[in-house]
Amino acid sequence: MNATIAADIALALFAVFGVLGFGWRSWLQYRRTGSTGFRGMGGGATESIAGGGFVVALIVSASAPILQRANIVEPVAALHEIWIQFAGIAVATAGIAATVYAQLAMGDSWRIGVDEQETTALVHTGVFGLIRNPIYTSMFTFGLGIALLTPNLVACAGFILLVTTIELQVRRVEEPYLLRTHGEAYRGYTARAGRFVPRVGLIR
Repeated sequence: MNATIAADIALALFAVFGVLGFGWRSWLQYRRTGSTGFRGMGGGATESIAGGGFVVALIVSASAPILQRANIVEPVAALHEIWIQFAGIAVATAGIAATVYAQLAMGDSWRIGVDEQETTALVHTGVFGLIRNPIYTSMFTFGLGIALLTPNLVACAGFILLVTTIELQVRRVEEPYLLRTHGEAYRGYTARAGRFVPRVGLIR
């Protein structure tokens, strides 16, 4: 597949991901609860770093196909194969679908960011019964798909930054907050549901 065509497809997938994963989901949350679900990134230094890094990761990842389309960066030769590009499309599409599914499964407890003054229900059924953070897992899947579709160094850097900042957000911000908020109920939950994949990242 031509590198320009691959970049165009990646940009189209990014647009769908943005509309469904952020725009539509925030609108649905507002319609249900009167709140968009956005809680910002100002809860502390760690949350600010993680949240800011997440935004930068999305910008870097989105710039990868733009730069490739402009012939500023080129795909890594060893990865510039048609089957890898099609695999990337399939993985990114699965990531979008999984993100929407996990967000809907979270119901009214869906949030972006943490508000220490707010207590939401601990969702631990369905897909959340297997994985504590299926939305983030789905975002990893989407990011990997984009990196496979446009496998240039910028896309790889964006994916690594995405994983790093989400790990920081989950381990240093969200898990301590949920433990403070839900106590033993959350402790028991972390002992049986994996952090990003089933049975991996259990806390006992």
